[in-house]
Amino acid sequence: MSGLRSIKAKVLTLRKRSTAIAESIGIGVAFRKFKRNCEEGKIFFRAQVGIRLASGPTVRFNRRVLSLTVLGSGSAGNCSLIATNQCRLLVDAGFSARQISQRLETIGVRPESLDGILITHEHSDHIAGLAIFCRRFGIPVYANPLTAETLRRGVLADFPKWNLFMTGGAFSVKDIEIQSFYVPHDAVDPTAFVFTGDAGSIGVLTDLGYAPKLAMERIRQVHTLVIETNHDERLLQEDTKRPWSVKQRILSRHGHLSNEAAAKLVAAIAGDQLRRVVLGHLSRDCNRPDIALETMRRHGIEGIDLFCAEQNSVSPAFAVTQPLPSAVGEKVKPIQRHCGEYEYTQTTFDIRWQAG
Repeated sequence: MSGLRSIKAKVLTLRKRSTAIAESIGIGVAFRKFKRNCEEGKIFFRAQVGIRLASGPTVRFNRRVLSLTVLGSGSAGNCSLIATNQCRLLVDAGFSARQISQRLETIGVRPESLDGILITHEHSDHIAGLAIFCRRFGIPVYANPLTAETLRRGVLADFPKWNLFMTGGAFSVKDIEIQSFYVPHDAVDPTAFVFTGDAGSIGVLTDLGYAPKLAMERIRQVHTLVIETNHDERLLQEDTKRPWSVKQRILSRHGHLSNEAAAKLVAAIAGDQLRRVVLGHLSRDCNRPDIALETMRRHGIEGIDLFCAEQNSVSPAFAVTQPLPSAVGEKVKPIQRHCGEYEYTQTTFDIRWQAG
């Protein structure tokens, strides 16, 4: 009998400790008696609706969370998901409608649940699947007037669900505030975005030849930044597939950021707010993830999580959460993970319930 009491006491202590740690990082944990992998258990844990972590089942966050998932990024296609508990937005639609749907489904998001698609500019690697996808699922499109006019004359003629914004202005979709701002690129009216929720801000800054002062100011306070690292200058110069005229366009002030330019930009804004940088839009022929990451480190960028997005794979969900209460005494160390060959830091727990 004393042995049974001892076991019960240990289980109770474990439950209290697990709950305290989970609550301190914003994850709700429920304890119920379920047989491992039984159908009732699967249904129960699936019902804890919230955010699906990259390597585990669905868990519920008690605090409000703003998250970024890069569905894919590179010279052949770009698409990202910005989400809160109330709102889901795509930034660009540079893959086929089928690919976008499949990639969303891998992270547990139904395409018809999206609240909108924001378009940075009209180039094909950002709108390839836009027409079919938004018509198939009835998703509204957000764009500035010049970009919308260009799309209306082409792939989106007669599409009814337009929401226009002026570049440089701010607008809201549900609980996400979006600040748009101009970036120099060879498109009709290219724009970048900062997304702000209760938990913090995420910046998306790609397809630009250089960063004007206004762009620098807009992204200075973000927690997580997606930034273009399009090419390594040496690899671009040595590339035999591109004529000199194309190389000049890429290197121009209305072209694309190199690894060096992006690293200098990040070093200039690194401060108390910036916690994570996601490198994106890498050239298939003129860059490599290891080169882009090493360039960042060579410029002294430390104490910031670095991750390199890939063309053919979906990134983890990067969450921006509200600061932990000061009463929390125990620090939870980040968990190191790998994505392909490259390492990143996941700052939330994976609760490995065997829930299917």
